[in-house]
Amino acid sequence: MKKVKVKVEVKRDSSTSTFSALVRQRLAESAAVKQALAEQADLIAEIAGLLIRSLGQGGKVLFFGNGGSAADAEHLAAELLGKFRLKRASLPALSLTTNISSLTAIGNDFSFRDIFVLQLEAFGQPGDVAIGLSTSGDSDNVVRALATARRKGLITVGLTGADGGKTAKVAEYCLRVPSRDTARIQEGQIAAGHIICEIVEAELFGTTSSE
Repeated sequence: MKKVKVKVEVKRDSSTSTFSALVRQRLAESAAVKQALAEQADLIAEIAGLLIRSLGQGGKVLFFGNGGSAADAEHLAAELLGKFRLKRASLPALSLTTNISSLTAIGNDFSFRDIFVLQLEAFGQPGDVAIGLSTSGDSDNVVRALATARRKGLITVGLTGADGGKTAKVAEYCLRVPSRDTARIQEGQIAAGHIICEIVEAELFGTTSSE
């Protein structure tokens, strides 16, 4: 069968200016959230200190979350495991969202609300840092995992939105990004996460950047 090529011509029209206005608005909103997040600079620095002490004493960092937060958990674990700015020794950081066989087995044989709980029971040790990401703060499997981690003697950190939700009640430390918009919250969490990774690297390995 002969393939028919269809040429689509995209015309610049009034919609472009509408889209541009939306782009400016969203970027301004994102910048405003990050500026407001600076009010929690001491807490962000304190969380970085928790990681530094744990890693310096042979501990590890365990990240977990759902959906976009799962992707951000993987992202931040990779920054510590590989490198952020410095070429240096690898740091023990894990995302509990990456093993599909484990996630589906636990979800099927037990419950979706236990997908992080069972992994923390297996891998978490006293002195490790458990970091749960939830924009609402109410993700049941994240809250349950943080409660489990705390019972086991791990240091517990929540990254949430403005409300904090149930996570704020269960985690010892809770960074609340000052927004109720999921996208803006995630952008703030990654910004804070990058800063934490930079502080950890600088303290454990020196301040010379490879970039």
